[in-house]
Amino acid sequence: MRILLITIIGIIIASGVFILFFSQANGENYYIPSWMKNTAKWWSQGQVSDDDFINGVQYLIQKGVIQVSTSGPPIANNSTIPTWVKSNAGLWATDQVSSVEFVKGIQYMLQNKILTIPSANSVNTLASNVNSLNNDAQSKIMSGSQVVLSYGDLLAMAGSKYSDGSVPLGDGKYVTTGPEKGYIYLCGVPPMGQGAQANGPWIHGNTWNFLEKLSISGSVSWPNAFFSNTVSGDTRTLSGNGLPSHATGTFPISSSDAVSEYDMNPNSISIQSFNDKLPTSPTYSDAPYCIRGEVGIMLTGVPLFDGFDAELRDAPAHEAQDSCNGHPQNTGQYHYHNLSSCFQDINETTVLGYALDGFPITGPKVANDKYLTTDDLDECHGITSEIMEDGVTKITYHYVMTYDFPYSASCFRAKPTQYTVISNGESGQFGPSGPHQLGQNQPGQNQPGSPPQEAVNACNGKSSGSLCSFTSPRGDVISGTCRIPPSRSLACVPN
Repeated sequence: MRILLITIIGIIIASGVFILFFSQANGENYYIPSWMKNTAKWWSQGQVSDDDFINGVQYLIQKGVIQVSTSGPPIANNSTIPTWVKSNAGLWATDQVSSVEFVKGIQYMLQNKILTIPSANSVNTLASNVNSLNNDAQSKIMSGSQVVLSYGDLLAMAGSKYSDGSVPLGDGKYVTTGPEKGYIYLCGVPPMGQGAQANGPWIHGNTWNFLEKLSISGSVSWPNAFFSNTVSGDTRTLSGNGLPSHATGTFPISSSDAVSEYDMNPNSISIQSFNDKLPTSPTYSDAPYCIRGEVGIMLTGVPLFDGFDAELRDAPAHEAQDSCNGHPQNTGQYHYHNLSSCFQDINETTVLGYALDGFPITGPKVANDKYLTTDDLDECHGITSEIMEDGVTKITYHYVMTYDFPYSASCFRAKPTQYTVISNGESGQFGPSGPHQLGQNQPGQNQPGSPPQEAVNACNGKSSGSLCSFTSPRGDVISGTCRIPPSRSLACVPN
């Protein structure tokens, strides 16, 4: 007997969903319908019956996805499905064995009459059985309207759309009345602050090119960086001092740095303190929750803000960032707005951090030269698929970092436990955000876009153009010139 997996352009199942399924006789480089892989996994785990699994295989045979020949004697005189067949199905469903091993199980069941080739007249019944099976089995492990995507589904979706670095500009792409794909769902429109003073040459009309953008110079290490990710029961605790596990650019930005022509971020990186407790099993909600400027915490120990600057413009496009895509805001909080280039593994299955509702944040890479984009994700910038979390493979909803706006979570799929990473002061668009503060000031805080108080004090009694120096919050002695930056306050601007 010979079983051949042939190339199929598409099939329609009872629910009306169009499924791409490409395969080759050698069992390599093909896409599998997600419902079949899910069914095989659930069958191996005892969540669906033998008959349910057999119905699914028979449906694929009837539709021509699997072509078989039944010539040859039985492999064994056995009407019971061996445990190895079920085990292989589960391993195949999780990409731990090839399709050849899965096919061996089908071959065994056919030759021992456990599985029979269905008649043409039975296709409607099989389709109905398959549709019912998927609805029932999926409801056992998922809630709401989530759709579980297999690796094959993701591979079919992903591509190289932005390989040239040119992505749409996200300026002003927000909503306040409800989530919308490609927009950030804000809890309200905050008071405006000041961002970068000029557009860089990497901005081209309604697009910008992340491959052309200049980075802040310098390489400053942080040997005292601390970050902890621990799980106890149903609680994940993320704590740290806000210093990144990687090197950063030199802050404040020197006037000799090429990027200062476009953004003169005058802030320094300083030690913070956070100890945030998130649920390990957040409850997915069909009705998303809004965002107040901050998204979560990355495993580099760095807070993640949403995609906006203080003027509700595309922050990664307009604001100066270092080579790891980070920069500090006015209280010294170093943070990202988009995917940091200092993550070595950005696979879709790899957890890079956690949103403030507890759901994981992963990378966009599905395979070499194949990345997910905003078009592939839901209105909160996420999907439900299999990932590796805390050393365990699991199916869960997760946000995906992308190279295009809004870059990360654009709303929360579960109720956030908090809206800011640092609990001792509101951040994001409803407090300090990016290198320039946006929102109402708290007593004792600098005004929007203001430099550190040390820089202001250094120019007390001096005129514009006078030489000055001050000690930054991290202990560096910085020399500069008294100037009036965008904050309209005379301050010591680094040379």
